[in-house]
Amino acid sequence: MSPSRIATMSVLLTFTACSGWGHAQTQWPQFRGPVARGVAESNPIPDRWSTSDNVEWKRDIPGRGWSSPVVWNDRIFLTTVVNTGKSEEPKKGLYFGGNRPTPPDSDHEWRVMCLDLKSGETQWNICLHAGKPQSPIHVKSSFAAETPVTDGERIYCCFGSVGIFCLDFDANEQWRYELPPLPTRYGWGAAASPVLHNGTLYYCNDNDQESYLLALDAKTGKERWKVKRDEKSNWATPYVWENEKRTEIITPGSGAIRSYDLDGNLLWSLKGMSSITIATPFSANGLLYVSSGYVGDQTRPIYAIKPGASGDITLASGQTSNDFIAWSLPKAAPYNPTTLVSGNRLYVLYDRGLVACYDALTGKEIFEPKRLPDGQAFTSSPWANQGKIFCLNENGVTFVLKDGDAFELLHTNQLAEDDMGMATPAIVGDHLLLRTAARLYCIKNKP
Repeated sequence: MSPSRIATMSVLLTFTACSGWGHAQTQWPQFRGPVARGVAESNPIPDRWSTSDNVEWKRDIPGRGWSSPVVWNDRIFLTTVVNTGKSEEPKKGLYFGGNRPTPPDSDHEWRVMCLDLKSGETQWNICLHAGKPQSPIHVKSSFAAETPVTDGERIYCCFGSVGIFCLDFDANEQWRYELPPLPTRYGWGAAASPVLHNGTLYYCNDNDQESYLLALDAKTGKERWKVKRDEKSNWATPYVWENEKRTEIITPGSGAIRSYDLDGNLLWSLKGMSSITIATPFSANGLLYVSSGYVGDQTRPIYAIKPGASGDITLASGQTSNDFIAWSLPKAAPYNPTTLVSGNRLYVLYDRGLVACYDALTGKEIFEPKRLPDGQAFTSSPWANQGKIFCLNENGVTFVLKDGDAFELLHTNQLAEDDMGMATPAIVGDHLLLRTAARLYCIKNKP
């Protein structure tokens, strides 16, 4: 990418971060969208659908992948891994008992696909790596758990224990960066996605042997820097926070939330997380929101953090705020889903089918946790569009709630029996792209 193009992209991302990214509706370049918030307000998307109603098209996807689709204009990119042998089917529900300490003994194909947004037709489908997996994964996970990211000229795909791959939009490989297999807690595998900022690709690999934060030149794949981290296994995607004072890289961890500058120098840290960290940080209303809520822990905090911190900003015993922590809730965080801020409301979707709402500026409870009827288990993160909140469960049911100060379930949308839902959707224009275990749906209001 030329220096002028990089500068243009930087201005675009900065503007969208400040303005709600209304003009960028034809792009969904990373996990949870342009600013990692999961909010799309410019165009209405359908709030009702089934396997046929309001379905523009649907395509079966080979293999398995829980990565989200990403979109640039009329191109959809998604990753998948095909097992040439027989795969154990993931079990819906909670995660206990899903450890599989031994890698599968069959050949797999690590693939990236490009589909046309308008028709759903496959433009290309290429294999980036083939062979037997060198590391295990949890039975509910996949070897394609990491969401790719794009800058409009290239697509960057990460497969833990295999590598990071850069392709142009015509499927030509530009470079690859090998990722050696490293042990993760209980053999659960990798899941953190890479993020892109101003010509640099950042990847956080927290594992049980040698954790690090990595910065690569996005054009060449050459290593710019690599910082060791005092962390064990976590699965949180980092976040590039462009705030009023500076730009920083936020990396949640079970040991601490850490912020780095763009050269990998530590800016601040905050202890007091749960023992497993999965959710992605994001910013809204001038604050940074970070959560960590392993269901087996007493400490499950949500933090709202102000810009400009330095050093150790950990709360003293009994505190819920300090100079740089606007507010915190010590036992409110979800486990797998990321929280959602829509306007001044922060919604929390819990894995076991509860929804709570808090004031995003103060942390004050708006409504206590309410149970979704027959909600079952939730892994994907919620999203918001024009006064509605959407929550997809593992049975392929989406619960549509009113975005308001009182809990109000409007209706539910049911997909097919084999449409297990664990991937977080993408939204472009008036299209909702919903990936399930079996296929990809393009949901759009029909005339």
